[in-house]
This record gives sequence, C-alpha cells and structure tokens, in this order.
Amino acid sequence: MNIKRAVVYSKDVEILTGYKGRTARRLLQKIREKHGKKRGGFVTVAEFCEYTGFDANLLYEIMV
Repeated sequence: MNIKRAVVYSKDVEILTGYKGRTARRLLQKIREKHGKKRGGFVTVAEFCEYTGFDANLLYEIMV
C-alpha cells in the first residue's frame, strides 16, 4: 500500500530546493501567510506547488 503524504515539511523543502533549514522554514512560513494560516499550520502539497511552481509528482518522488 503506497500512501502519499499531503503535508510538506521543511526537510522536504531542503531536499527539493537545496535551501538550508532556516530558509526552508521561512519559505513555508511565507506560504502559510499567503493562505491565512497560523504559525505552525500545515502546508499542503497543493499549496506548496501553487506558490513555488513545482510539479506535485516531483514533490511526491522526494517525499519518503
């Protein structure tokens, strides 16, 4: 059974973009702010891809 995550974590952003920890967390915070979420709210794959322009399939490949 292959279940895919719906949430993007900072480690995923680090692997995908090459950003270091703090920059990856800052990017996720910008996405949260754009979507009116509070600090620590989850960022979905769809929200991340909409903001960054990445393809969701590429994101699923790196998310383990």
